[in-house]
Amino acid sequence: MPSSEPPFQVLPGTHAGPVQSVDRALQVLEALGTLGVAGAGDIAPHLGVHKSTVSRLLASLEARGFVEPTDTWGKYRLGFALTRLAGQAFAQIDLARMGQAPCDEVAEQVGETTNIAVLDGPRVVNITEGRSVAEVALRSWTGQSSPAHATASGKALLLAHDRRALAGQVGRKLEGFTDRSITDLRTLEDTLDEARARGWTSVEEELEIGLNAVAAPIYDHAGALVAAMSASGPAYRLGPERFSDVASVVVDAADAISLRLGGKRPQDD
Repeated sequence: MPSSEPPFQVLPGTHAGPVQSVDRALQVLEALGTLGVAGAGDIAPHLGVHKSTVSRLLASLEARGFVEPTDTWGKYRLGFALTRLAGQAFAQIDLARMGQAPCDEVAEQVGETTNIAVLDGPRVVNITEGRSVAEVALRSWTGQSSPAHATASGKALLLAHDRRALAGQVGRKLEGFTDRSITDLRTLEDTLDEARARGWTSVEEELEIGLNAVAAPIYDHAGALVAAMSASGPAYRLGPERFSDVASVVVDAADAISLRLGGKRPQDD
């Protein structure tokens, strides 16, 4: 007797309000990943829902590019949006691995903690960290999320945003963390304009009292600003008088990573 088991695994979901719809949409994607090409009628029995429910989910997924129709009416396959997201995920993993040696080298050269960070909405997430062997490790920044407008790496990642896009990325109300934090969008815009001219960003006790940092952008083969490298340290050791010298080392390392990704800073064109 043939098995009645579905050809793909349907994971139990959380059936509460809108989360149920998200769970079912993900199950539709998993189904298409296994079946290759399928229609609502093919998928519905395995989800235990009506065909019309799957049709609505497919329509929403199609609108976002996660599925696309085939030449056969009513049939779908996975869309390019998933390929794009997968590529971005792999790129971050590769960047973290690729950036470890440069982070370690810069940390040793300048004697401060170094990080590579990526943008996540209005915040940045550190994916790689390097430390000088002489440095006392008080904490690790790897995996930590910080507000973009109050960090050097966040400001570096915002350099690609024009004034309209900047408001959409960080919002119009900026949270203050110290009396040095930038809380006005116009001030942030002006600060980024100045940073673009010199090629690097900095913060002076804007996120935490006693913590300073400088950062530089990293570009990929398509010219997109995909990450930032930073060096951070206590204000008594990494004072404003050192910013330019430390930044030159960070910029060189960030540019080297960009070249390995097939990219370069726009001003180099």
